[in-house]
Amino acid sequence: MPRFDFTAIDGTGRERSGTLEAATAERAAEEVRQRGFFPTSIGAGGEGGGRRDGAGARPRGRAPVTFGRVVDAHGLAEFTRQLGTLVQAGLPLLRALQVLERQERRPAFRAVIAELAAGIVAGESLSTAMVKRRRVFPEVYVGMVRAGEAGGHLEVALLQLARFLEKADRIRRRVQAALYYPVAVLTVTVLILTGLMLFVVPKFRTIFQEQLRGAEMPGLTQAVLATSDFVGAHAGWLALGGAGLAILHAGVRRAARGRRFLDEVGLRLPALGELRRKTAVARFARTLGTMLGNGVPILQALQVARDTADNAVFATALDAVRLHVQAGVGLAAALRATRRFPDLLESMVAVGEETGALAEMLGRVADAYDEEVDTAVGGLTALLEPLLIVFLALTVGTIVIALFLPIVRIIQTMS
Repeated sequence: MPRFDFTAIDGTGRERSGTLEAATAERAAEEVRQRGFFPTSIGAGGEGGGRRDGAGARPRGRAPVTFGRVVDAHGLAEFTRQLGTLVQAGLPLLRALQVLERQERRPAFRAVIAELAAGIVAGESLSTAMVKRRRVFPEVYVGMVRAGEAGGHLEVALLQLARFLEKADRIRRRVQAALYYPVAVLTVTVLILTGLMLFVVPKFRTIFQEQLRGAEMPGLTQAVLATSDFVGAHAGWLALGGAGLAILHAGVRRAARGRRFLDEVGLRLPALGELRRKTAVARFARTLGTMLGNGVPILQALQVARDTADNAVFATALDAVRLHVQAGVGLAAALRATRRFPDLLESMVAVGEETGALAEMLGRVADAYDEEVDTAVGGLTALLEPLLIVFLALTVGTIVIALFLPIVRIIQTMS
């Protein structure tokens, strides 16, 4: 059985190392956890074993050049949970960051963790160090870390933040998975139709002209041939038009008024609009409830919820809610005044304000809407699958029938 060298952190925060036998590296890590340690390095044949001097203080060069995101939502949630676990175990924050830096495999994110550790060494708080990396740590993240530092329970805030990120990422993945299928089917349909119109239909035109010798073709066939002629003659312009529409959509999306208009239209779409509304409400309730539960003042929490809203319509509504609350109006009344939020949210917020359990009520609302989003995604997928299959069959079938009608007439003429 293979032997693995391991390095781990015990319950007191001290580093331990040793050797064990296991079938795989995953089994070795599981056995280290069963011993009550937090594994930081597992290596075969001494690759990961042995104690490293400086606990992660390796020479740091220039940060790697990155394109796109430094870390995805799942990776950020994993880092947050590990950091909260290490701090909760009694490990100093600087040492915990060094441990996570050493085991991080993504070069760009490893450089970010090293920058956080350097900020701690320079006397900065964790939230202050994170503010300088807004590309990686969003506003809600920094706000909850700052609240945890102010209340002296950073590890609790980190673990709650990890749960928040995991739930948000799970809902986002479900919605994306529901949209992948229709987008894929529509893409395949467009490619098939383009191939038929550009390469298949023109060859049939030549055959029809030779065999029918000027006889009139069926109307459906004439329509398909005319469409093929149009696509063949203007293929370049159609491609440029599609690219132009994509660029126009991106430009409108960047403008504040344009984004609000598109989001307003999106909320009015059948089925998809209701799904987007429930997703936005669940995100707002989860964000606000988590921040209030960590001691963030309500005005600051509303501002963060507004800044992290994915929908411009709800962001504008939250601006009005914040102004009402700042003027002394209750949160439930402020939400009701916007006429953008469902009655369930308003009622639960009113109960939370009366009982002093506002954060808990918001969490329950978020859980309820997460379940509704999950159900709606499943129903939407079940509805779209047969509709798209029927659409693809009808489209291709129409072209095939249009091409076979003249063939039948040719056969009848020859017989």
